[in-house]
Amino acid sequence: MPGGGFSKLPNGSVVVALTLPSPAGDGRKVRVLVHAANRARALTRLRNLGLRAVYLRGNTEPPTPDEITAVLHHPDGLLWRTAPQPEAEELWHPIRALLRP
Repeated sequence: MPGGGFSKLPNGSVVVALTLPSPAGDGRKVRVLVHAANRARALTRLRNLGLRAVYLRGNTEPPTPDEITAVLHHPDGLLWRTAPQPEAEELWHPIRALLRP
């Protein structure tokens, strides 16, 4: 079962972090970050990109402060990288790079 969680920001918006199977079907897992007005809107943003079976159950793996900073400074508010983090620190990628054919 994928893990995930959220953090509510002082301005009322949220950052949702989910660990999901890679859409490429290569057996990897990816950590996806979404910044949105609320949790429902964050999940809708992912579903609209084609990640249909995305649900947030509980708050077992909330975003870290570094993850929150990364997604807040990205213009799209949608980022990903492989999970668990490899020993060499991988940079965050825009969501378009994950969903490319």
